[in-house]
Amino acid sequence: MARRATANDRPDAPAARVPGGTRVYAIGDSHGCLESMRALHEAILADAAAAPAATRRVAIYLGDYVDRGPASRELLDLLIEAPLPGFECIHLMGNHDALMGDVLAGTGDPLLWLGNGGDAALRSYGVDIAALREAADPLAELGRALAARVPDSHRRFLAALRLSHVEGDYLFVHAGIRPGLPLTAQAERDLLWIREPFLSSTADHGKIVVHGHTPASAPQVRANRIGIDTGACYGGRLTALVLDGDGRRFLQV
Repeated sequence: MARRATANDRPDAPAARVPGGTRVYAIGDSHGCLESMRALHEAILADAAAAPAATRRVAIYLGDYVDRGPASRELLDLLIEAPLPGFECIHLMGNHDALMGDVLAGTGDPLLWLGNGGDAALRSYGVDIAALREAADPLAELGRALAARVPDSHRRFLAALRLSHVEGDYLFVHAGIRPGLPLTAQAERDLLWIREPFLSSTADHGKIVVHGHTPASAPQVRANRIGIDTGACYGGRLTALVLDGDGRRFLQV
């Protein structure tokens, strides 16, 4: 069952807004947690049903769909084949999605990917990790085995992921931004990987940055950012930030 929490009573919460007639659901890092995503989708649909009929409904996924959790392949199938009905769905890229995409393209570092939980994604695609270790060239065989098992629909999904999205006074990215740089001049690596100096910055970024990437036990609400990676793949909850006018609240499963 979804749990609701509110962010409107935070003393440091700025009066930011999304466009009128729009309700935004920003969804944190899911990392192959299929059942959590299904449950959160159900909670979002129930919540959205109470909105006026003409409301524009937007679901913004903050990336990291793969790795660590048990069902990377199945979670991508869900997002591709069963999108939220009546929603504009926007899928952002996470660093884990980029790592997997680069390995698929033959331009990535398989060891870096494996060290960041890529073994779980390989298993979800039916790759025999033990057999890989016995191969004459395990890293080359890893790339071949993955390429043979990833469907074209997943390749297209990963290739189409966006780095950022803006709704009203909010900027949505996976990891964060580099403080002091214009939003239009941000580097891809920072959008996907940054922690510091972003997390501790008190600077006005021009937009409230909604991000994942850095897990915490509860949503992190600051004057200039809102972090919603609540560690679903580590036994925590999967979180959606709900934005409606100048209101903020959370759905969690």
